[in-house]
Amino acid sequence: MSDDRGLAQDGTIAREGSLDRVQAPFAPVVAAARSRIAEVFGPARLDSAYLYGSVPRGTAVPGVCDLDLLLALRAGPTGADRADADAVEAELDASFDAIDGAGILLSGADTLLSDLERHDGGFFLACLCTPLLGDDLAERLPRYRPTSLLARETNGDLCRLLPRWHERAAEAATDRERRAMSRGVARRIVRTGFTLVMPRWGGWTSDLAESAELFARYYPHRPERAGQMRLAARTGRVPTADPAVLSMLVDDLAPWLAAEHIAVHGEKAPRP
Repeated sequence: MSDDRGLAQDGTIAREGSLDRVQAPFAPVVAAARSRIAEVFGPARLDSAYLYGSVPRGTAVPGVCDLDLLLALRAGPTGADRADADAVEAELDASFDAIDGAGILLSGADTLLSDLERHDGGFFLACLCTPLLGDDLAERLPRYRPTSLLARETNGDLCRLLPRWHERAAEAATDRERRAMSRGVARRIVRTGFTLVMPRWGGWTSDLAESAELFARYYPHRPERAGQMRLAARTGRVPTADPAVLSMLVDDLAPWLAAEHIAVHGEKAPRP
């Protein structure tokens, strides 16, 4: 495990991605995404666009990883905006074998800059997203430190996801559905487990394996939970259709983790 804590010299969390880190197999799809987003949304609707995830971190695996994008719109997203984003996603996915799908998040720029989202959506944009188009909204946001407040506002709402996760797990009827769910659930669990211990470690990482090991370091008295977290990290990278793994994640680890996170950091402020 690396000793790099993802911090700038002043102790604030450094932005983790860069267009310079985009690997050659992904350069054409990133260029196409920039072009199509600019063409479809235009300056009247689009404030700025960002990449996030493994592609701008330089850790993406061709043919396995997604292309993840965030669009900050000048007004709150509409149904027409979502339909246009879906069309761009489908076009990119069909055109490039280097990615296993494209995903576009939509948000209003004012929402990302709001006080309510300052330590959630704002942090996500400022530290985990790489500018692709437009002026960078991060210049209007604070610098962030690995605090309990950040832990609470980024991942203090796992408890609210549990009812829907239980429903989805019960409804998943195919291996494809179970793999897709296990991947998403596992990633959210590992990120929550990391932010549980993040202030004690004093840094930031988006690496799933490192996150699981950091959790294990600070929960030596719960080796069974550390083992489950390591399995969640593996599942987040290589999803499984095994119902027993999905049940462990949804029915056992997630409820314990949600309660523990709230006990340590408190519950995330509710959204409208």
